[in-house]
Amino acid sequence: DNSTNIQEIKDRIKAFCDARDWDQFHDAKELAVALSIEASELLEHFRWKTKEEVKIALEDPKKKEEISDEIADVLYFLVRISQMNDIDLSEALNRKLEKNDKKYPVEKFKGSSKKYDEF
Repeated sequence: DNSTNIQEIKDRIKAFCDARDWDQFHDAKELAVALSIEASELLEHFRWKTKEEVKIALEDPKKKEEISDEIADVLYFLVRISQMNDIDLSEALNRKLEKNDKKYPVEKFKGSSKKYDEF
């Protein structure tokens, strides 16, 4: 994470997909569907597990690699959607964090998991 920027990741994914002629299959809807499926596959690793069981799983190198692979798949499709649709991920994240900063002011939400409309 300290040595690679988002544009480098986008470029690597683009080159990977270009070599396979996958642009024809990668419209926003198909990529969003794939992203959702991969997020669900990540969630499978945590379903019905306690916090302690999750901690133990993440300490197991094999399980941690499996979870890391699912996280990579989620990142791949997220980056691919942004790369295919000219979305600057850093800009989008910063804009969303600014919105959330206004929606969830620290003085009201620090240490709370309540929804905004519950206040």
